[in-house]
Amino acid sequence: MIGIIGAMEEEVTQLKAKMQDVTVSKKACMEFNKGTLCGKEVVVVRSGIGKVNAALCAQILADDFQVSCIINTGIAGSLNNDINIGDIVLSTDALQHDFDAVTFGYELGVIPRMETSIFKADKKLVALAKKTCEEVNSDIQVFTGRVVSGDQFIADKDVKERLVSNFDPLCTEMEGAAIAHAAFLNHIPFLIVRAISDKADNSAEVDYPTFEAKAIEHTVKLMNALVAAM
Repeated sequence: MIGIIGAMEEEVTQLKAKMQDVTVSKKACMEFNKGTLCGKEVVVVRSGIGKVNAALCAQILADDFQVSCIINTGIAGSLNNDINIGDIVLSTDALQHDFDAVTFGYELGVIPRMETSIFKADKKLVALAKKTCEEVNSDIQVFTGRVVSGDQFIADKDVKERLVSNFDPLCTEMEGAAIAHAAFLNHIPFLIVRAISDKADNSAEVDYPTFEAKAIEHTVKLMNALVAAM
């Protein structure tokens, strides 16, 4: 069974509309929609925004639904000049940019006493998603690389530049690395799919409402085709 997490209702509504034989269960103020999508067994859920909501959601998918993989779909701010609004980023790995134990001698982003703080996405899922995206979203670019997450909406040029300098990521958002963290601890393959809605700089607050719907349209097309191909 495939677990599909979106942070916002807008990111999962269209997927739920295409599902069949749906049963809904509620836990931790989340609705887990279990059924079939493109002939495959899936659970689609809106986690809510932020790392705690996202990690909790992933853990419930592991415990209650025994999912074979987790795909996190949504939108993000670009951290690379080559990646434009509407383009899609697929995670090769993910980390939490706001994890700060520097005072104790750790590098920024490192989680003390864990074997890793950089969580690697499933290579087969990444490759399949890239191939699929190029087929169904031929009007945009698709990139593979690092996704960073933190409990803040990045809309400041100086903060953006610090993230790029410290972590060399392609995009930033608020859930993916927490889902990756939970998936890693539960030995579940994962993939983060992000459509770019803004440039994560001083224009972000203006860009975001305008381009959110178009970005989600691209992720929905990819998700439907990706699930069918799995």
